[in-house]
Amino acid sequence: MKHIKQLNNLKQLSGAKANFSEADFIEKPILFLFYNNQCLGCTGRAIPFAYKLQREFACRLVLIHSDFGRVSTEEEIKSIFTVTEIPFEIYRDENHQLYDYFNCEGTPHWLLFNQQAEVIQSIFGSQANAQNRLFYSLDEVTR
Repeated sequence: MKHIKQLNNLKQLSGAKANFSEADFIEKPILFLFYNNQCLGCTGRAIPFAYKLQREFACRLVLIHSDFGRVSTEEEIKSIFTVTEIPFEIYRDENHQLYDYFNCEGTPHWLLFNQQAEVIQSIFGSQANAQNRLFYSLDEVTR
């Protein structure tokens, strides 16, 4: 449960602090997607793939918008979505602190946590190889 304190440094789009607890991880696996609106791999492949994963697996999907250089507004972050009701939780990672903490390799970067809030998969990318690894990892922990 060592990562929970770090995760609670995130901010919701509204500005409120995140409030992750041990219970959140016990219910079902949590998949975090670090992304940035300026990343075409994120907006063109990773986020659509996230929709698919959320429909196919009993997991909680959390998007983390990491800012590099300038802070994006809530409107800017939401602007890439074509629906008004966004089906994901989205948090801000101002100054990419959590991104750095987890040694992400770039965006998109996926982290799959188990019931003890431990990272069991850390996967960079959105192309076929990364998608296959994510699919098989989720399949293993949810079935």
